[in-house]
Amino acid sequence: MELLDPRVDFVFKRIFASEGNKDVLLAFLNRVLQDAGALPLEEVVLLNPYTDKDDPQDKQSIFDIWARTVDGRLINIEMQLFNQYDMEKRTLYYWSKRYSSQLQTGGRYIELKKCITINILNYNVLPNAHTHSVFHLREDSSGAPLIDDIEIHFLELPKLKKAAVPGEEGLVNWLLFLKGDTDNWEVLKMNEPALQKAIETLEYLSQNPEARRRYEDRQKFLHDEASQRDGAQREGFAKGLEEGKKEGMKEGMKEGMKEGIKEGMKEGKSEGRKEGMEQAKLQIAKNLLRMGMDQQAVQAATGLTEDEIRTLN
Repeated sequence: MELLDPRVDFVFKRIFASEGNKDVLLAFLNRVLQDAGALPLEEVVLLNPYTDKDDPQDKQSIFDIWARTVDGRLINIEMQLFNQYDMEKRTLYYWSKRYSSQLQTGGRYIELKKCITINILNYNVLPNAHTHSVFHLREDSSGAPLIDDIEIHFLELPKLKKAAVPGEEGLVNWLLFLKGDTDNWEVLKMNEPALQKAIETLEYLSQNPEARRRYEDRQKFLHDEASQRDGAQREGFAKGLEEGKKEGMKEGMKEGMKEGIKEGMKEGKSEGRKEGMEQAKLQIAKNLLRMGMDQQAVQAATGLTEDEIRTLN
């Protein structure tokens, strides 16, 4: 039996945000928070539990997981299979929407509760080697917190190089599960008992024809979306390259005529500038010939070949 990929957001939400799997979500959240040095949670309330109305092909369907702690803190978990780009700004934007949405008309700022964002990424974003990075709002020099209301986690799965170790508890076991480390599932279940239920849910979904159909629909949607985004990026790059080459040629011609051969050669680094410099040297050679300089001297001054100079006569 081929297992479904738990990194596909549709499957991820079925495993962690079904009403019957709140204990799985709680166990995972506690490992994330404890890995960051925070105290474990006793309970969470699902604000958008998975339902069969979640359409894998609907762009408006929300496959993030929204939860609230007993003391009112809001948690948003997002699983990203493909690079959405500008993830840092995207994270702040959605964090701010969750934070500001708490305040109703006439409400008081004191009523705003802490918002925790957890991004689980199947690609690398941050320029460090940490699998788990956590961000807060602090003063640069002293490190003193301005306010504890913002907390952002990045879990970058490709940076996880560690294998399952028998008897080792912790977040690493959950991340290995998400990466599909099926060879060591018995070890993972032994290390993290709550993973037993997560694995059983994944196995059930993998055998369920309707769940597999919806999974394949979601996979197709995500792949098509990523392909369109990459295609647009490649098209934009090619267009920018062509425009840059044209501008480089124009600039090379201008600088070559103005500064002469020596300065033009120095500046002619791009392909467009090199072509522009060649045109500039030909023009300079023409001018020198018109001024009466003999062909050999022009050849020495410009670096053109005898055949190239002969074509100017």
